[in-house]
Amino acid sequence: MTISELTLKSNDLGPVRRFEVFTGSGRRREWPPEEKARIVAESYEAGETVCAVARRYALSPQQLFAWRRAARQPSAEAPASESLFVPAVVAASLPEPVRSAQDDHGSRRRSATPA
Repeated sequence: MTISELTLKSNDLGPVRRFEVFTGSGRRREWPPEEKARIVAESYEAGETVCAVARRYALSPQQLFAWRRAARQPSAEAPASESLFVPAVVAASLPEPVRSAQDDHGSRRRSATPA
């Protein structure tokens, strides 16, 4: 078989002059978290659009929107209870309310009761 017999033809218009051969592994690109964070931050800058930033980095806008959504979620490293609650301090006893001399002399106000 000769090389001319192996040449691709396109609709009898002549041989195809160019074709691509993919030699890579075909895997998805892996973005480091720092790079993702930088790209997401860039998409939030004033005057920038998600589409323009995605085009600049050869991403689809949907991918960048997914990264932005993931950045808004609480991180999986910290338990959710830590981010929602603060520690509370419970006192052993409450102080007695201070009464004034006016309260003792027939005032109709009630004294404060501890909660």
